[in-house]
Amino acid sequence: MKDILVLGAGLSTTSLIKYLLKNAKEYDWHITAADINEEMARKKVNGHSRGKAVIFDINDDLESWRTIAKADCVVSMLPAFMHHLVAKKCIDLRKPMLTASYVTDEIKKLDGLAKKAKIPILMELGVDPGIDHMSAMRQIDKIKEAGGELTSFYSFTGGLIAPEYDNNPWNYKFTWNPRNVVLAGKGVSQYIQQGRYKYIPYFRLFDRVLTRKILQYGDFEAYANRDSLKYREIYNIKNIPSMFRGTLRRPGFAKAWNIFVQLGATDDSFRIENSENMTYRNFVNSFMRYEPNVPVEIKLQDYCSSAADPVVFEKLKWLGIFDKRKIGLKNATPADILEKLLEEKWKLDPDDKDMIIMQHEFKYKNGIDERMIVSAMAYIGKNQDDTAMAETVGLPLAIATKLLLTGKINKIGIHRPVEKDMYEPILQELESFNISFAEKEYMLD
Repeated sequence: MKDILVLGAGLSTTSLIKYLLKNAKEYDWHITAADINEEMARKKVNGHSRGKAVIFDINDDLESWRTIAKADCVVSMLPAFMHHLVAKKCIDLRKPMLTASYVTDEIKKLDGLAKKAKIPILMELGVDPGIDHMSAMRQIDKIKEAGGELTSFYSFTGGLIAPEYDNNPWNYKFTWNPRNVVLAGKGVSQYIQQGRYKYIPYFRLFDRVLTRKILQYGDFEAYANRDSLKYREIYNIKNIPSMFRGTLRRPGFAKAWNIFVQLGATDDSFRIENSENMTYRNFVNSFMRYEPNVPVEIKLQDYCSSAADPVVFEKLKWLGIFDKRKIGLKNATPADILEKLLEEKWKLDPDDKDMIIMQHEFKYKNGIDERMIVSAMAYIGKNQDDTAMAETVGLPLAIATKLLLTGKINKIGIHRPVEKDMYEPILQELESFNISFAEKEYMLD
Protein backbone atom coordinates (compact mmCIF):
# COMPACT_ATOMS: atom_id res chain seq x y z
CA MET A 1 0.00 0.00 0.00
CA LYS A 2 1.29 3.47 -0.92
CA ASP A 3 0.54 6.44 1.30
CA ILE A 4 -0.26 9.74 -0.43
CA LEU A 5 0.18 12.73 1.85
CA VAL A 6 -1.91 15.78 0.90
CA LEU A 7 -0.69 18.90 2.70
CA GLY A 8 -3.48 21.44 3.09
CA ALA A 9 -7.23 20.95 3.20
CA GLY A 10 -8.57 24.15 1.67
CA LEU A 11 -11.27 24.48 -0.97
CA SER A 12 -8.96 23.61 -3.86
CA THR A 13 -8.20 20.19 -2.35
CA THR A 14 -11.82 18.96 -2.48
CA SER A 15 -11.72 17.44 -5.97
CA LEU A 16 -8.12 16.29 -5.51
CA ILE A 17 -8.85 14.26 -2.38
CA LYS A 18 -12.15 12.92 -3.76
CA TYR A 19 -10.35 11.60 -6.84
CA LEU A 20 -7.57 9.97 -4.83
CA LEU A 21 -10.03 8.31 -2.43
CA LYS A 22 -12.22 7.11 -5.30
CA ASN A 23 -9.21 5.37 -6.86
CA ALA A 24 -7.62 4.25 -3.60
CA LYS A 25 -8.93 0.67 -3.60
CA GLU A 26 -8.02 -0.02 -7.25
CA TYR A 27 -4.44 1.22 -6.84
CA ASP A 28 -4.00 0.22 -3.18
CA TRP A 29 -3.48 3.73 -1.85
CA HIS A 30 -3.99 5.31 1.53
CA ILE A 31 -4.59 9.06 1.63
CA THR A 32 -3.51 11.21 4.57
CA ALA A 33 -5.04 14.69 4.59
CA ALA A 34 -2.90 17.00 6.71
CA ASP A 35 -3.74 20.54 7.78
CA ILE A 36 -3.08 22.86 10.68
CA ASN A 37 -6.87 22.64 11.17
CA GLU A 38 -7.51 18.92 11.73
CA GLU A 39 -11.29 19.35 11.45
CA MET A 40 -10.95 20.70 7.90
CA ALA A 41 -8.81 17.72 6.97
CA ARG A 42 -11.32 15.33 8.55
CA LYS A 43 -14.14 16.80 6.48
CA LYS A 44 -12.17 16.23 3.28
CA VAL A 45 -11.57 12.55 4.13
CA ASN A 46 -15.23 12.19 5.17
CA GLY A 47 -14.80 8.91 7.04
CA HIS A 48 -13.38 7.01 4.06
CA SER A 49 -11.79 3.69 5.05
CA ARG A 50 -8.63 4.47 3.08
CA GLY A 51 -8.17 7.98 4.43
CA LYS A 52 -7.23 9.72 7.64
CA ALA A 53 -6.75 13.27 8.87
CA VAL A 54 -3.79 14.60 10.84
CA ILE A 55 -2.58 17.94 12.16
CA PHE A 56 0.29 19.38 10.15
CA ASP A 57 2.38 22.50 10.67
CA ILE A 58 5.30 22.92 8.27
CA ASN A 59 6.99 25.18 10.83
CA ASP A 60 7.10 22.32 13.34
CA ASP A 61 10.28 20.78 11.95
CA LEU A 62 10.26 17.51 13.88
CA GLU A 63 6.59 16.61 13.41
CA SER A 64 6.45 17.73 9.77
CA TRP A 65 9.59 15.68 9.09
CA ARG A 66 7.99 12.61 10.68
CA THR A 67 4.75 13.04 8.74
CA ILE A 68 6.52 13.42 5.37
CA ALA A 69 8.84 10.50 6.18
CA LYS A 70 5.85 8.14 6.40
CA ALA A 71 4.57 9.07 2.93
CA ASP A 72 5.37 7.56 -0.46
CA CYS A 73 4.28 10.72 -2.29
CA VAL A 74 3.61 14.30 -1.14
CA VAL A 75 1.05 16.63 -2.73
CA SER A 76 1.50 20.15 -1.38
CA MET A 77 -1.53 22.44 -1.39
CA LEU A 78 -0.15 24.73 1.27
CA PRO A 79 0.19 28.49 0.61
CA ALA A 80 2.68 29.07 -2.20
CA PHE A 81 5.36 30.65 0.01
CA MET A 82 5.62 27.38 1.98
CA HIS A 83 6.34 25.05 -0.95
CA HIS A 84 10.11 25.46 -0.80
CA LEU A 85 10.04 24.29 2.83
CA VAL A 86 8.13 21.17 1.79
CA ALA A 87 10.41 20.63 -1.20
CA LYS A 88 13.54 20.73 0.97
CA LYS A 89 12.13 18.09 3.30
CA CYS A 90 11.00 15.94 0.36
CA ILE A 91 14.51 16.12 -1.13
CA ASP A 92 16.15 15.19 2.18
CA LEU A 93 13.74 12.28 2.63
CA ARG A 94 13.73 11.32 -1.09
CA LYS A 95 9.96 11.67 -1.43
CA PRO A 96 8.32 12.70 -4.75
CA MET A 97 6.42 16.01 -4.54
CA LEU A 98 3.64 17.51 -6.66
CA THR A 99 1.90 20.88 -6.48
CA ALA A 100 -0.31 23.20 -8.51
CA SER A 101 1.79 26.28 -7.76
CA TYR A 102 4.36 28.18 -9.80
CA VAL A 103 8.02 27.25 -10.04
CA THR A 104 9.58 30.13 -8.14
CA ASP A 105 13.23 31.19 -8.30
CA GLU A 106 13.63 29.74 -4.80
CA ILE A 107 12.31 26.33 -5.94
CA LYS A 108 14.38 26.42 -9.16
CA LYS A 109 17.53 26.43 -7.06
CA LEU A 110 16.55 23.01 -5.69
CA ASP A 111 16.58 21.31 -9.09
CA GLY A 112 20.12 19.97 -8.76
CA LEU A 113 19.42 18.61 -5.28
CA ALA A 114 16.22 16.95 -6.45
CA LYS A 115 18.11 15.27 -9.30
CA LYS A 116 20.83 14.14 -6.90
CA ALA A 117 18.12 12.66 -4.66
CA LYS A 118 16.58 11.08 -7.79
CA ILE A 119 13.09 12.38 -7.04
CA PRO A 120 10.61 14.36 -9.15
CA ILE A 121 9.18 17.70 -8.06
CA LEU A 122 6.25 18.20 -10.44
CA MET A 123 4.80 21.71 -10.37
CA GLU A 124 2.27 23.99 -12.10
CA LEU A 125 -0.28 21.16 -12.34
CA GLY A 126 -3.43 23.19 -11.71
CA VAL A 127 -5.49 25.27 -14.12
CA ASP A 128 -3.38 28.42 -14.59
CA PRO A 129 -0.63 27.39 -14.27
CA GLY A 130 -1.38 23.88 -15.45
CA ILE A 131 -4.12 23.24 -17.95
CA ASP A 132 -3.01 26.39 -19.77
CA HIS A 133 0.48 24.87 -20.25
CA MET A 134 -0.82 21.47 -21.28
CA SER A 135 -3.40 22.65 -23.78
CA ALA A 136 -0.98 25.18 -25.27
CA MET A 137 1.83 22.66 -25.66
CA ARG A 138 -0.47 20.12 -27.30
CA GLN A 139 -1.18 22.62 -30.11
CA ILE A 140 2.37 23.99 -30.30
CA ASP A 141 3.80 20.50 -30.67
CA LYS A 142 1.20 19.61 -33.33
CA ILE A 143 2.06 22.72 -35.33
CA LYS A 144 5.79 21.96 -35.13
CA GLU A 145 5.32 18.28 -36.01
CA ALA A 146 3.37 19.31 -39.12
CA GLY A 147 6.23 21.58 -40.19
CA GLY A 148 4.53 24.82 -39.19
CA GLU A 149 6.26 27.94 -37.91
CA LEU A 150 4.49 29.60 -34.99
CA THR A 151 4.29 33.39 -35.41
CA SER A 152 1.89 34.42 -32.65
CA PHE A 153 0.49 32.98 -29.43
CA TYR A 154 -2.13 34.76 -27.32
CA SER A 155 -3.58 33.06 -24.25
CA PHE A 156 -6.36 34.19 -21.90
CA THR A 157 -7.80 32.70 -18.68
CA GLY A 158 -10.41 33.89 -16.23
CA GLY A 159 -12.10 32.63 -13.08
CA LEU A 160 -15.59 34.17 -13.21
CA ILE A 161 -19.14 33.70 -12.07
CA ALA A 162 -21.26 31.44 -14.31
CA PRO A 163 -23.56 33.52 -16.54
CA GLU A 164 -26.85 32.52 -14.92
CA TYR A 165 -25.55 33.66 -11.52
CA ASP A 166 -24.05 36.93 -12.77
CA ASN A 167 -26.27 39.39 -10.90
CA ASN A 168 -24.20 42.39 -9.87
CA PRO A 169 -23.03 45.46 -11.85
CA TRP A 170 -19.40 44.32 -11.86
CA ASN A 171 -20.27 40.96 -13.47
CA TYR A 172 -17.76 39.46 -11.07
CA LYS A 173 -17.60 37.52 -7.80
CA PHE A 174 -14.71 36.00 -5.89
CA THR A 175 -14.08 32.43 -6.95
CA TRP A 176 -10.49 32.32 -5.70
CA ASN A 177 -8.16 34.15 -3.34
CA PRO A 178 -9.51 37.74 -2.93
CA ARG A 179 -6.04 39.00 -2.07
CA ASN A 180 -4.71 37.99 -5.47
CA VAL A 181 -7.50 39.95 -7.18
CA VAL A 182 -6.87 43.12 -5.18
CA LEU A 183 -3.12 43.02 -5.86
CA ALA A 184 -3.35 41.75 -9.45
CA GLY A 185 -1.05 43.39 -11.97
CA LYS A 186 1.38 45.04 -9.55
CA GLY A 187 4.70 45.77 -11.22
CA VAL A 188 5.23 46.03 -14.96
CA SER A 189 3.47 43.76 -17.46
CA GLN A 190 5.56 42.77 -20.46
CA TYR A 191 4.92 41.00 -23.75
CA ILE A 192 6.10 41.02 -27.36
CA GLN A 193 4.12 42.06 -30.45
CA GLN A 194 5.43 41.75 -33.99
CA GLY A 195 8.97 41.53 -32.66
CA ARG A 196 8.64 44.67 -30.53
CA TYR A 197 8.86 44.48 -26.76
CA LYS A 198 5.96 46.13 -24.93
CA TYR A 199 5.80 47.22 -21.30
CA ILE A 200 2.74 48.37 -19.37
CA PRO A 201 3.28 49.99 -15.95
CA TYR A 202 0.71 49.16 -13.29
CA PHE A 203 -0.95 52.59 -13.36
CA ARG A 204 -1.81 52.07 -17.07
CA LEU A 205 -2.58 48.34 -17.02
CA PHE A 206 -6.36 48.54 -16.73
CA ASP A 207 -6.83 51.05 -19.52
CA ARG A 208 -4.92 48.82 -21.98
CA VAL A 209 -7.33 45.91 -22.49
CA LEU A 210 -8.03 43.57 -25.39
CA THR A 211 -11.52 42.36 -26.27
CA ARG A 212 -12.62 38.87 -27.27
CA LYS A 213 -15.75 36.80 -27.91
CA ILE A 214 -15.34 33.30 -26.45
CA LEU A 215 -17.49 30.29 -27.32
CA GLN A 216 -21.17 30.92 -26.59
CA TYR A 217 -20.37 33.06 -23.55
CA GLY A 218 -20.17 36.39 -25.33
CA ASP A 219 -17.84 39.33 -24.79
CA PHE A 220 -14.82 39.56 -22.52
CA GLU A 221 -11.93 41.93 -21.96
CA ALA A 222 -8.40 40.94 -21.02
CA TYR A 223 -5.62 42.80 -19.25
CA ALA A 224 -2.00 41.69 -19.61
CA ASN A 225 -0.43 39.29 -17.13
CA ARG A 226 2.77 40.35 -15.47
CA ASP A 227 5.36 38.53 -17.58
CA SER A 228 4.41 36.89 -20.86
CA LEU A 229 8.00 36.85 -22.12
CA LYS A 230 9.25 34.05 -19.87
CA TYR A 231 6.84 31.60 -21.51
CA ARG A 232 8.83 31.71 -24.74
CA GLU A 233 11.50 29.62 -23.04
CA ILE A 234 9.04 27.46 -21.07
CA TYR A 235 7.17 26.55 -24.28
CA ASN A 236 10.34 26.34 -26.40
CA ILE A 237 9.20 29.10 -28.78
CA LYS A 238 12.06 31.51 -28.09
CA ASN A 239 11.95 33.29 -31.46
CA ILE A 240 8.19 33.85 -31.67
CA PRO A 241 7.40 37.44 -32.81
CA SER A 242 4.20 37.84 -30.75
CA MET A 243 3.44 36.44 -27.28
CA PHE A 244 0.75 37.66 -24.87
CA ARG A 245 -0.95 36.16 -21.83
CA GLY A 246 -3.90 37.88 -20.19
CA THR A 247 -6.61 37.65 -17.52
CA LEU A 248 -10.27 37.67 -18.56
CA ARG A 249 -13.04 39.81 -17.10
CA ARG A 250 -16.41 40.95 -18.41
CA PRO A 251 -16.49 44.24 -20.37
CA GLY A 252 -16.37 47.36 -18.20
CA PHE A 253 -14.61 45.72 -15.25
CA ALA A 254 -11.18 47.17 -16.02
CA LYS A 255 -12.42 50.74 -16.48
CA ALA A 256 -14.10 50.69 -13.08
CA TRP A 257 -11.26 48.84 -11.32
CA ASN A 258 -8.83 51.39 -12.66
CA ILE A 259 -10.45 53.97 -10.36
CA PHE A 260 -9.06 52.07 -7.35
CA VAL A 261 -5.64 51.84 -8.97
CA GLN A 262 -5.56 55.57 -9.70
CA LEU A 263 -6.73 56.39 -6.17
CA GLY A 264 -4.10 54.23 -4.51
CA ALA A 265 -6.72 52.00 -2.90
CA THR A 266 -4.88 48.81 -3.98
CA ASP A 267 -1.66 49.88 -2.25
CA ASP A 268 -0.37 47.41 0.33
CA SER A 269 2.81 49.26 1.30
CA PHE A 270 1.55 51.48 4.15
CA ARG A 271 -0.98 51.40 6.98
CA ILE A 272 -3.75 53.90 7.61
CA GLU A 273 -3.89 55.42 11.06
CA ASN A 274 -7.16 54.96 12.96
CA SER A 275 -8.52 52.84 10.10
CA GLU A 276 -10.93 50.94 12.38
CA ASN A 277 -12.90 54.13 13.05
CA MET A 278 -12.97 55.37 9.47
CA THR A 279 -16.00 54.94 7.27
CA TYR A 280 -15.67 53.77 3.68
CA ARG A 281 -16.58 57.31 2.66
CA ASN A 282 -13.71 58.63 4.82
CA PHE A 283 -11.43 56.06 3.19
CA VAL A 284 -12.13 57.30 -0.33
CA ASN A 285 -11.98 60.92 0.81
CA SER A 286 -8.54 60.34 2.37
CA PHE A 287 -7.09 60.13 -1.15
CA MET A 288 -8.75 63.40 -2.25
CA ARG A 289 -7.62 66.98 -1.78
CA TYR A 290 -8.97 68.83 1.25
CA GLU A 291 -12.24 70.50 0.21
CA PRO A 292 -14.68 70.03 3.11
CA ASN A 293 -17.63 71.59 1.30
CA VAL A 294 -17.36 69.42 -1.83
CA PRO A 295 -19.04 65.97 -1.76
CA VAL A 296 -16.69 63.00 -2.12
CA GLU A 297 -18.58 61.83 -5.21
CA ILE A 298 -17.81 65.10 -7.02
CA LYS A 299 -14.17 65.12 -5.90
CA LEU A 300 -13.71 61.56 -7.14
CA GLN A 301 -15.17 62.42 -10.55
CA ASP A 302 -12.80 65.39 -10.81
CA TYR A 303 -9.81 63.29 -9.71
CA CYS A 304 -10.59 60.27 -11.91
CA SER A 305 -12.51 61.28 -15.03
CA SER A 306 -13.72 57.70 -15.61
CA ALA A 307 -15.75 57.91 -12.39
CA ALA A 308 -18.04 60.39 -14.18
CA ASP A 309 -19.13 57.61 -16.54
CA PRO A 310 -22.65 56.66 -15.29
CA VAL A 311 -21.96 52.93 -15.72
CA VAL A 312 -18.69 53.13 -13.79
CA PHE A 313 -20.24 55.33 -11.10
CA GLU A 314 -23.05 52.82 -10.61
CA LYS A 315 -20.49 50.07 -10.02
CA LEU A 316 -18.69 52.18 -7.41
CA LYS A 317 -21.90 53.23 -5.67
CA TRP A 318 -23.16 49.63 -5.57
CA LEU A 319 -19.97 48.56 -3.79
CA GLY A 320 -20.68 51.01 -1.00
CA ILE A 321 -17.51 53.07 -1.16
CA PHE A 322 -19.49 56.22 -0.38
CA ASP A 323 -21.27 54.69 2.64
CA LYS A 324 -20.92 56.20 6.11
CA ARG A 325 -20.30 52.72 7.49
CA LYS A 326 -17.35 51.98 9.74
CA ILE A 327 -14.59 49.83 8.29
CA GLY A 328 -13.78 48.19 11.62
CA LEU A 329 -10.35 46.99 10.50
CA LYS A 330 -7.45 48.04 12.71
CA ASN A 331 -4.08 49.18 11.39
CA ALA A 332 -5.09 48.31 7.81
CA THR A 333 -3.42 49.01 4.49
CA PRO A 334 -5.56 50.48 1.67
CA ALA A 335 -5.54 47.02 0.03
CA ASP A 336 -6.78 45.44 3.29
CA ILE A 337 -9.71 47.87 3.42
CA LEU A 338 -10.65 47.39 -0.21
CA GLU A 339 -10.41 43.61 0.17
CA LYS A 340 -12.73 43.65 3.20
CA LEU A 341 -15.37 45.62 1.31
CA LEU A 342 -15.11 43.45 -1.80
CA GLU A 343 -15.39 40.23 0.20
CA GLU A 344 -18.73 41.48 1.48
CA LYS A 345 -20.04 42.49 -1.94
CA TRP A 346 -18.44 39.95 -4.27
CA LYS A 347 -19.01 36.82 -2.20
CA LEU A 348 -20.76 33.87 -3.82
CA ASP A 349 -24.41 33.36 -2.90
CA PRO A 350 -25.23 29.89 -1.53
CA ASP A 351 -26.51 28.52 -4.86
CA ASP A 352 -23.98 30.25 -7.12
CA LYS A 353 -21.76 28.38 -9.54
CA ASP A 354 -18.46 29.63 -10.88
CA MET A 355 -16.86 29.30 -14.31
CA ILE A 356 -13.34 28.86 -15.65
CA ILE A 357 -12.89 30.11 -19.20
CA MET A 358 -9.71 29.84 -21.27
CA GLN A 359 -8.80 30.62 -24.87
CA HIS A 360 -5.59 30.16 -26.85
CA GLU A 361 -4.96 31.74 -30.25
CA PHE A 362 -2.15 30.37 -32.43
CA LYS A 363 -1.03 31.89 -35.71
CA TYR A 364 1.42 29.92 -37.82
CA LYS A 365 2.86 29.65 -41.30
CA ASN A 366 2.85 26.40 -43.21
CA GLY A 367 4.56 26.97 -46.53
CA ILE A 368 2.93 29.97 -48.19
CA ASP A 369 -0.24 29.72 -46.11
CA GLU A 370 -0.87 31.54 -42.83
CA ARG A 371 -3.37 29.91 -40.50
CA MET A 372 -4.93 30.52 -37.12
CA ILE A 373 -6.14 28.00 -34.53
CA VAL A 374 -8.50 29.12 -31.76
CA SER A 375 -8.76 26.65 -28.88
CA ALA A 376 -11.26 27.42 -26.11
CA MET A 377 -12.52 25.79 -22.94
CA ALA A 378 -15.26 26.70 -20.47
CA TYR A 379 -16.12 24.72 -17.36
CA ILE A 380 -18.89 25.48 -14.88
CA GLY A 381 -18.72 24.25 -11.30
CA LYS A 382 -21.23 21.90 -9.72
CA ASN A 383 -21.72 23.62 -6.36
CA GLN A 384 -19.87 25.54 -3.64
CA ASP A 385 -17.64 22.56 -2.82
CA ASP A 386 -16.99 21.24 -6.32
CA THR A 387 -16.37 24.64 -7.87
CA ALA A 388 -14.94 25.02 -11.35
CA MET A 389 -11.82 26.48 -9.78
CA ALA A 390 -11.42 23.59 -7.31
CA GLU A 391 -11.99 20.96 -10.00
CA THR A 392 -9.69 22.46 -12.62
CA VAL A 393 -6.96 22.88 -10.00
CA GLY A 394 -7.44 19.58 -8.18
CA LEU A 395 -8.17 17.11 -10.98
CA PRO A 396 -5.05 17.57 -13.15
CA LEU A 397 -2.94 17.39 -10.00
CA ALA A 398 -4.71 14.20 -8.89
CA ILE A 399 -4.31 12.60 -12.33
CA ALA A 400 -0.60 13.47 -12.35
CA THR A 401 -0.27 11.84 -8.92
CA LYS A 402 -1.82 8.65 -10.28
CA LEU A 403 0.44 8.68 -13.34
CA LEU A 404 3.50 9.14 -11.14
CA LEU A 405 2.59 6.34 -8.74
CA THR A 406 1.74 3.92 -11.56
CA GLY A 407 5.03 4.55 -13.33
CA LYS A 408 3.56 6.43 -16.31
CA ILE A 409 5.60 9.53 -15.45
CA ASN A 410 9.30 8.88 -14.96
CA LYS A 411 11.24 12.05 -14.23
CA ILE A 412 13.68 13.45 -11.72
CA GLY A 413 14.19 17.09 -10.86
CA ILE A 414 11.76 19.98 -11.25
CA HIS A 415 9.26 19.77 -14.13
CA ARG A 416 6.22 21.56 -15.50
CA PRO A 417 3.65 19.63 -17.59
CA VAL A 418 5.00 20.88 -20.93
CA GLU A 419 6.23 17.54 -22.25
CA LYS A 420 3.97 15.16 -24.14
CA ASP A 421 4.37 12.23 -21.73
CA MET A 422 2.86 14.46 -19.04
CA TYR A 423 0.32 16.66 -20.80
CA GLU A 424 -1.25 14.11 -23.14
CA PRO A 425 -2.52 11.54 -20.58
CA ILE A 426 -3.65 14.30 -18.21
CA LEU A 427 -5.60 16.12 -20.92
CA GLN A 428 -7.12 12.86 -22.14
CA GLU A 429 -8.44 11.97 -18.70
CA LEU A 430 -9.66 15.51 -18.06
CA GLU A 431 -11.92 15.07 -21.10
CA SER A 432 -13.79 12.35 -19.17
CA PHE A 433 -14.68 15.10 -16.66
CA ASN A 434 -15.91 17.36 -19.50
CA ILE A 435 -12.86 19.59 -19.20
CA SER A 436 -11.98 19.83 -22.88
CA PHE A 437 -11.19 22.31 -25.64
CA ALA A 438 -13.18 23.20 -28.75
CA GLU A 439 -10.89 24.00 -31.66
CA LYS A 440 -11.37 25.90 -34.91
CA GLU A 441 -8.83 26.53 -37.62
CA TYR A 442 -8.95 29.39 -40.12
CA MET A 443 -7.01 30.41 -43.19
CA LEU A 444 -5.74 33.99 -42.81
CA ASP A 445 -5.74 36.41 -45.73
